[in-house]
Amino acid sequence: MDRRSEIKKIYKQTHQPMGVYQIKNLRNGKRFVGSSPNLPARFNSMLFQLRHGVHRNRSLQAEWNEYGEEAFAFEILEEIKPQEAVPYQRSYAEELQELEEKWLRQLQPYGEHGYNRVVMK
Repeated sequence: MDRRSEIKKIYKQTHQPMGVYQIKNLRNGKRFVGSSPNLPARFNSMLFQLRHGVHRNRSLQAEWNEYGEEAFAFEILEEIKPQEAVPYQRSYAEELQELEEKWLRQLQPYGEHGYNRVVMK
């Protein structure tokens, strides 16, 4: 039991890659841009949802079904390193939000160019 607790503790203290990612349709160039504090887990979750036809983004799911898994690439656009967020006195969530907004402005993955939806503030 002590060994198991120690392994859990080490896992929780291990830094998971965090940052901004895209799922890109290699056939038509459309993309979905998002962010996550745990990129490997997010990729696994998205892949599971898409493979099982339950992804909440209907446009992305429809084209995944049409073109197939081989027509899509999962890519990290920018990572946050743990030491980068600390000096700015900002939380990782704030840092992720800022980076995601930067990439959304830059790539404009909306309408015929992507799967993201415009969010009104």
